[in-house]
Amino acid sequence: MSGRGRRADTRCALDRGRESFHRRKWQDAYTELSHADADAGLGTADLERLATAAYLVGRDRECDALRERGHRECLRRGEDVAAARFAFWLGFGLLLRGDEVRAGGWLGRARRLLDDGRHDCPERGYLLVPLAIGELGGGDATAALATYERVGEIGERFTDPDLTALARLGRGEALADTGRTEDAAALFDEVMVAATAGELSPTVTGIAYCAVIEACQAISDLRRARAWTSALTQWCAAQPDLVPFRGQCLVHRAEILLLQGAWPEAADAARQACESLGAPAGAHGAEALGHPAAAGAFYQVGELHRLHGRVVEAEAAYRECSRRGRQPQPGLSLLRLAQGRGDVAAAALRRALAEASPLERPTLLAAHVEVLLAAGDTSAARRAADELTTLATPAHARLLHAMAARAQGAVLHAEGRPEDALGTLRAAWRTWQLLDVPYQAARVRVLLAMTCRDLGDDDAAEMELDAARRVFTALGAAPDVARVAALTRAPDPLCGLTEREVQVLRLVATGRTNRVIAAELVLSEKTVARHLANIFAKADLSSRAAATAWAYEHGLV
Repeated sequence: MSGRGRRADTRCALDRGRESFHRRKWQDAYTELSHADADAGLGTADLERLATAAYLVGRDRECDALRERGHRECLRRGEDVAAARFAFWLGFGLLLRGDEVRAGGWLGRARRLLDDGRHDCPERGYLLVPLAIGELGGGDATAALATYERVGEIGERFTDPDLTALARLGRGEALADTGRTEDAAALFDEVMVAATAGELSPTVTGIAYCAVIEACQAISDLRRARAWTSALTQWCAAQPDLVPFRGQCLVHRAEILLLQGAWPEAADAARQACESLGAPAGAHGAEALGHPAAAGAFYQVGELHRLHGRVVEAEAAYRECSRRGRQPQPGLSLLRLAQGRGDVAAAALRRALAEASPLERPTLLAAHVEVLLAAGDTSAARRAADELTTLATPAHARLLHAMAARAQGAVLHAEGRPEDALGTLRAAWRTWQLLDVPYQAARVRVLLAMTCRDLGDDDAAEMELDAARRVFTALGAAPDVARVAALTRAPDPLCGLTEREVQVLRLVATGRTNRVIAAELVLSEKTVARHLANIFAKADLSSRAAATAWAYEHGLV
């Protein structure tokens, strides 16, 4: 090809790359811009586009190398502000991936380039963001709020949408940390309006979605968390090549789906998140732990295993969560309680509460009430329930009110005050129903049954237990099904199951596949499948998880 032809081909590749970038076709943008760069080298503006495309298709190391190259090219030209911008995004990306040492080096270099005071530019605002993140992470929300306000002033002065959004996001997080949840939610809504309207860069859009959803969950604003998780899912779906935020999106989906009772879908989302956020092949050091959000993915896996009664798998997932930097509480303590190790559970929760932030306390306190009541320490449970109520009272989050009402109702029942417990538990049940959280609503019905029984109304107690049992069975919550069976006056018959069907059901409940069951019982897989179909039909079951719960309920496991 002639020199003129090569230049034309390079120009076409560059145009196609820019167009693909504009249309958010990240893989196409990466391919075309890489081709143009290999042929003739890119200018710094296109180099930043290529670095962004590399980041968005999951090529972090290439993105880092491209930004370092852009930084050096800008230095060579004497363009200090542009060089500082490349250094900032390189350092900020490393910070978000947990590589704090290298991040500090690049962010320090960016500051040094602007410290002579000659440059009044948005980059000064961007360099305040990591400082504010550190202040908030160190527990100084007041200082972080002041720093983010300075960021916002710079963003508005230079009409920089990304910087303004990061400032509002940070201010919201700082306000939430000081208990001003209504003001925080208003700022989060502003950030999300800009994100959903396409006013922000793809990187800042992804950061905003994930941070706002996490913050809404932290302040127990389930309505907003659901709405923005749905929006994030649609945003990711519209960009099939997108890699960095897909894993976090899956973690948030798993959390929401678990609450909504869609446990199989939650398990699938959590599994995909673990795979997406795991360490790349050959990774070492901080990278060997994968993305920081991977800890949350493994925690959700542990929660699902715990609720299904799979103790070994739950413990393994919680340990992996801990290895990746997040304490697996309160899930691990509730697992210990289910194992009959209430003293271990109580000690772990006391330790977790001693170092918990205000936003972390409600969930820990709710679990602590449950553990203390199981241990018979009603007075300590009363103190924990009262603190939870104090935290919930000024908040406008129904989720917190539902948690507090359940805890108060459980303590009132333990204190021998069934009349007082009844109204409180009814209010808790209604709130969980309004929130569409079936598992927690069913757990309240078990407490209602015990309270009705204390008042001598056995018929009402049995109806509450039957309603709870149906929910637990449908979810596959085997331990809860077993507990309801123990509280029920007369166990249900085995629905006419044959001895062989009972054998098959027992093995299904231990997690064995049809192939393994066939080998153990010396049957064909086809025969095992037929037995399983008969079991489903006779017991009115629809899944292996429901069959497992039914087996626990009827004392077969």
